[in-house]
Amino acid sequence: MGGMAGSARPRGHLRIYLGAAPGVGKTYKMLGEAQRRHERGTDVVVGFVETHGRSHTAEMLEGLEVVPRKILDHRGASFTEMDLDAILTRRPQVVLVDELAHTNVPGSRNNKRWEDIDDLLSAGIDVISTVNIQHLESINDVVEKITGVPQRETVPDRVVRAADQIELVDMTPEALRRRMAHGNVYTADKVDAALGNYFRVGNLSALRELALLWLADRVDAGLQQYREQHDIDSTWEARERVVVALTGGPEGETLIRRAARIAARSSGGDLLAVHVTRSDGLTGVDPARLAQQRRLIESIGGTYHQVVGDDIPAALLSFARAENATQLVIGASRRTWLGSLLTGPGIGFTSIQESGDIDVHIVTHSEVGRGRLPRLTGGNLSKRRLIYGFALAVLLPPLLALLLGLGGDTLNLTSNVLAFLLAVVVVALVGGLWPAILMAIAGTLVLNYFFTPPVGTFTIAELNNALALGIFVAVAALVSSVVDRAARRTRQAARAAAESETLATLSGTVLRGETALPALLERVREAFGMTGACLMERIDDDEMSETWRPLAGAGTPTCRRPEDGDAEIPGREDLVLVLQGRQLAADERRLVGAFAAHAAALVDRTRLSEAAAEAKPLAEADKLRTALLRAVGHDLRSPLASAKASVTSLRSSDVDWTPAEREELLETADESLDRLSRLVDNLLDLSRLQAGVLPVFTRPTALDEIMPGVLAELGESARQLTVEVSEDLPLVDVDPALLERVVANLLANAIRHSPPGQAPLLTGSSLGDVVEIRVIDRGPGIPREDRDRVFAPFQRLGDTDNTTGVGLGLALARGLAEAMHGTLQPEDTPGGGLTMVVSMPAATTRQAEAPVPGRLERGTLEQLRLEQSQAEQSRLEGDR
Repeated sequence: MGGMAGSARPRGHLRIYLGAAPGVGKTYKMLGEAQRRHERGTDVVVGFVETHGRSHTAEMLEGLEVVPRKILDHRGASFTEMDLDAILTRRPQVVLVDELAHTNVPGSRNNKRWEDIDDLLSAGIDVISTVNIQHLESINDVVEKITGVPQRETVPDRVVRAADQIELVDMTPEALRRRMAHGNVYTADKVDAALGNYFRVGNLSALRELALLWLADRVDAGLQQYREQHDIDSTWEARERVVVALTGGPEGETLIRRAARIAARSSGGDLLAVHVTRSDGLTGVDPARLAQQRRLIESIGGTYHQVVGDDIPAALLSFARAENATQLVIGASRRTWLGSLLTGPGIGFTSIQESGDIDVHIVTHSEVGRGRLPRLTGGNLSKRRLIYGFALAVLLPPLLALLLGLGGDTLNLTSNVLAFLLAVVVVALVGGLWPAILMAIAGTLVLNYFFTPPVGTFTIAELNNALALGIFVAVAALVSSVVDRAARRTRQAARAAAESETLATLSGTVLRGETALPALLERVREAFGMTGACLMERIDDDEMSETWRPLAGAGTPTCRRPEDGDAEIPGREDLVLVLQGRQLAADERRLVGAFAAHAAALVDRTRLSEAAAEAKPLAEADKLRTALLRAVGHDLRSPLASAKASVTSLRSSDVDWTPAEREELLETADESLDRLSRLVDNLLDLSRLQAGVLPVFTRPTALDEIMPGVLAELGESARQLTVEVSEDLPLVDVDPALLERVVANLLANAIRHSPPGQAPLLTGSSLGDVVEIRVIDRGPGIPREDRDRVFAPFQRLGDTDNTTGVGLGLALARGLAEAMHGTLQPEDTPGGGLTMVVSMPAATTRQAEAPVPGRLERGTLEQLRLEQSQAEQSRLEGDR
């Protein structure tokens, strides 16, 4: 159960009881839930519960395990706080922590109690807590205006929103005041003051509404997330959302006020205004009037949006469905009867037909029927083709009349009508609907005047001629309509192909594992023709003053907030993709949303990679530490045991040691402590090397300057060495102490592996500005595939015992050589064996001419050995 340490748990769940005011029963409800879970066998403990002297609340604690509080002293007074460490040690399944917004006494692990709760959740412990609505940061100032009482203890909204369950503890103002009057909340001496100030009916009603609205927003956010996860496009009328369509015309203010009244009928209803801009830019909108309508919608608590789309009804309904709108408000058409006749059903009629479960309101206004005739545009054709079509419609009729007139009586009316019909088809193919209609009208007049009896007048004498001209006009209109539709389908197919190619490119980046966020944003900018693209992250969840920071950008982004861009697409709750350059079409937002989601995933992947990279050195250090503990155990214990045994024997009063035996014991302890000292020095130097903090002080140094220290380090085994060093060997720019360690470690390794009777050889030579020191042995050598591994710490190739050390010698030697800007490389010895080559930079001429502190006169190895033997003999005589 809770007191036993188990395997790592997943993050715990947080349940919060939210109340509108003190005394509504949050703590009582929390304890009731704890009692129910305790009866079911759940391991529940009370981390911190404040009863405020309420007897009914205190009774609910019976039977529950209470973790003793921690006592802290602050400014001469003692305070009790929740003992977080004790709860983490106890590790229950569920812990009760009252008063989420509480500020801890200085000296606690965390400053705020919600931070303590986060630690508990991270440990896999479920937490049940309580908080009042007035403690939320986003509405703290609103509560102060209502009640006149400032709240000094607050909790970020994101902490409460992140809870897995939020349960509202609700109570009417009258019921709460009755509880207070009965003494169930405060003591009798405080009741009158509380009822007359903070707990007035108006204050409690306002706080209750704030709590309900805040929780409704949180529930709505969860509902939207659920709909997105399950790809639900249909409207769920859980909350009224009214969308008003603005054209920028004079009727806009009337529509906004009408839509606001519709939204006000439902408490908490949302009002959204949307303006659809055509992709060709031919909107005919007054920008100043549209800006005025935007200010109006924002002044009454609504939001303004703008999308791009050639099919206005489809764009409106697509936006409404994306926002889960329940009602759509559209103004009655301003077109005249002639405009309606020429262009067919209007936006309102089409929206009603395609709205599905969205209610559509057609609002009349003073501008109905006062609009202009529809613009003669080419629909889905380009401006250039429209111009060419009108030019042909003007030039072809007289040209055809001239050419057909040259044929005289050889051509009849049927042939002439077919020729003009061909011209209409050509104009329709080039310019679309309106140029073809103009060509048809002009062609009809030319045919009637020049080729239909009686010629030279607009009178038609025969019925079949009138029928032929009528059919000619109908065919011209049908052909132009087919061309216009074909152009629209072509544009849609091109857009679909472009979207498919863009999504394929995006999928390719995912499959290839590309992680460059700026490159992804550059693709977004190029694909949608934007001047700038920026991914922004919210770093402050305070809803009253959101703070954003850019994570990456492409092009020339200048936005500091998402509102500064022309389009903002959320990647997730705290990441927004902001685009600048133009408004996005309604069907483009879905495609950009894929890029935004991928960018959010890319940010998460990058941060996880960075966290993994930061953890890798720690893992390597832990691996090294583990290897160290495994490797040095025997090597540390052996010299310690020998020294301990020698000293213990000397101190023993049971044995009368002779001087020779005493000297032998002292020598054994001394040698053991020397071994231990060398091992510790190697370990410390290796750790300094790996940490990059080993101090290196280079100066011009001669090889014979380091040899006394090397011989002293090797002791008696130095008598097995042979040294052949040129007299004119240049000085090297090294740290003498470190080079001494390098050479001593290499010689000790060579002596250990050399066969009897074949002493290792130390030579020195120079080549250019490099001096090479070679340590040559005739031992078994090292296979080429193992030469890199031999320099790793704690490697003893071929060793089967621990008497030869922990394998730090070569690793330390190479590290020290590289720290002095040199190298250490192994080579094969001709005839068998191993040669270790230490390459060091030679001292410059100026360095070599400078005085060398402590430099010895060059001498032979025998002289150095003699000096060492004399020093040892003097020390022994002094000891006697």
